[in-house]
Amino acid sequence: MKSILLLSVLTLALNLSAFSAVESGETAPDFTLKDSKGNSKKLSSYSGKFVVLEWMNPECPFVKKHYSNGNMQSLQKEYTAKGVVWLSIISSAPGKQGYCTGPQAEANTKDQKASPTAVLLDPSGEVGQLYGAKTTPHMFVINPEGKLIYMGAIDSIRSSNSSDCAKADNYVRQTLDAALAGKSVPTSETKSYGCSVKY
Repeated sequence: MKSILLLSVLTLALNLSAFSAVESGETAPDFTLKDSKGNSKKLSSYSGKFVVLEWMNPECPFVKKHYSNGNMQSLQKEYTAKGVVWLSIISSAPGKQGYCTGPQAEANTKDQKASPTAVLLDPSGEVGQLYGAKTTPHMFVINPEGKLIYMGAIDSIRSSNSSDCAKADNYVRQTLDAALAGKSVPTSETKSYGCSVKY
């Protein structure tokens, strides 16, 4: 019985470690993915810029919370206008909720009136698991030196109600405003919330 329990604990620890590959303050792992237009995008090509990674699933209610009222789109427009690179990443596997082909992702972006720098497709889930992306949305902010300065939830109210966006503390906004002003980031890590990433 003890050996079975120990094996279960070890298996759980290994599974958890697979989803905690990165930590705030560390160098963000490099990757290359195809975007919705079929072009290869390499993270390291954006060296010298702030980069936001937004894990998304267009069918997830928590993602819809932030897109239905324009919350995510306004963040994308505001910060890309300030030179921030915004990469929306879809890690849903083929046959799972949220999976998109390039043309489907293009159509979703147009329908949502979204303004990311690019939508990246990760159907193998390799990049999502490299970063330990657990939910949609799951947000990561990388500074110009390539270090992760924030990872976690988009905001402080863990709901799927779009009316909560205006009342919440938006961690991505707080991080970018502080970092762009040369100040210390107020919060470097929170627990993300949303739908599980459909690996």
